[in-house]
Amino acid sequence: MAESKEQEALLKRINELAHKNKEEGLTEEETRERDRLRKEYLKNFREAMRSNIEMIRIFDKEGKEVTPEKVREIQRKKGLRDD
Repeated sequence: MAESKEQEALLKRINELAHKNKEEGLTEEETRERDRLRKEYLKNFREAMRSNIEMIRIFDKEGKEVTPEKVREIQRKKGLRDD
């Protein structure tokens, strides 16, 4: 899964703060920023992962669709399926 530019920027800043924390420590403000950025990164990652899972269709070796019913229901609600 390719990361968006926003996710790349968040990760870059999180890593900058992690390196600074190891070398010299963080100020209170930087610690709050790091925590906020981590939460935002994880939220975005989870949303993207959920979207990918909800879009997937699974087939067995014989070509029969075996997508879990829960995923099929979500796809129907989103108008991605017409079965």
